[in-house]
Amino acid sequence: MDRTPASGLLPKPPAEVAFSAARVRADFPILGTTERGKPLVYLDNAATTQKPTAVLDAMRGYFEEYCANIHRGAYAMSAKATDAYEGVREKVRRLINARRTDEIVYVRGTTEAINLVSHSWGLKYLKPGDEILITEMEHHSNIVPWQIAAQRTGATLRWVGLRDDGTLELEAFDRLLTPRTKLVAVTQCSNVLGTINPIVEIVQRARRVGALVLVDAAQSVPNMPVDVQLLGCDFLAFSGHKMCGPTGVGILYARRELLDAMDPWLGGGDMIREVRMEGSTWNELPWKFEAGTPAIAEVIGLGAAIDYLAGIGIARIRNHEQGLAAYALERLRGLGPDVRIFGPRLACHRGGVVAFTVGDVHPHDLATIVDQDGVCVRAGHHCAQPIMRRFGVAATARASFYFYNTEEEVDVLIDSLRRAREFFQGGAR
Repeated sequence: MDRTPASGLLPKPPAEVAFSAARVRADFPILGTTERGKPLVYLDNAATTQKPTAVLDAMRGYFEEYCANIHRGAYAMSAKATDAYEGVREKVRRLINARRTDEIVYVRGTTEAINLVSHSWGLKYLKPGDEILITEMEHHSNIVPWQIAAQRTGATLRWVGLRDDGTLELEAFDRLLTPRTKLVAVTQCSNVLGTINPIVEIVQRARRVGALVLVDAAQSVPNMPVDVQLLGCDFLAFSGHKMCGPTGVGILYARRELLDAMDPWLGGGDMIREVRMEGSTWNELPWKFEAGTPAIAEVIGLGAAIDYLAGIGIARIRNHEQGLAAYALERLRGLGPDVRIFGPRLACHRGGVVAFTVGDVHPHDLATIVDQDGVCVRAGHHCAQPIMRRFGVAATARASFYFYNTEEEVDVLIDSLRRAREFFQGGAR
């Protein structure tokens, strides 16, 4: 498995294994379709990614060939479903280099993973006077759960601000980290600014005061090598649908000793060892946190997505996205001085996400017009309203790239943005 240095910057792969987006596009049926009579240009990958045939076939195979509930059945079809479902844990373990498969908990997505930690760890261990440290860069899913936990426990929520270039005020960590800090919750890669944060350095600083670290890896695991042992984090969360898998499945990684000490979040089937009317005891890890009939087909689909991405190489995906981001930044700047781009100036410091505004044209209007050309971009606050307030805007347009996107698609976007500006500004540059 490819690994990344702490900086997040990767060497270019050898020429003999150079990646070609054109070759993989045939694996995605939807990429050959049209939108409003134009070839589809899908540039909303930070929201969700498209699914290759391998993932669709894996899920269809479960439904058509061995659709049964898991863990409980003594018959062969149930055993096959159980093996397929549980086998994905090892794939996830290898993907992020966790030590053990019982540190891998299936959840519905990044949001549920963070809420699980805030409830099962936060409500148990936080108390008045304790502090939770987050950043102004976070997705709402890594803000609101900690606001709720602070309100319920009497802890205090504090945050690190942003520089004008979209990077964290790292010097503020030393000022805000104190012996009262119990948890640092931080994104590895911003879904708006694209900023790649120095998680290793943040973890090291947190360790000096004895704080735990949770990493929101929704935008990093799908797009770059992530090694939880290298990062040194205590919790890490990500979603399947942002890495060519289905919706409704995600992963919480947590160190075993933390999961052991945490209480269950949901109660019901599969998370119990024994139930009596007087009380119950809990199952072993990780099933202690997996109550009820799980998303079996979705987990199997996630496993197929991990296999597919491994066949391409996560480091190659990162380098391709970095190249696309660099090209998009250059083309956007070439549109004129009224284009405002948010986040780090250099593509090597960001993921494949570029948020921008064009003059006085509202981002929703931009997205509506480019949609007429078959181009899909996101417009709005991107579930990150504090970022919008920090930079004095109500919304941005956002193009986000994945390994199946091409420079030609960036060109289509730029041409469409130029027409949108002319439509709303009467031809002004």
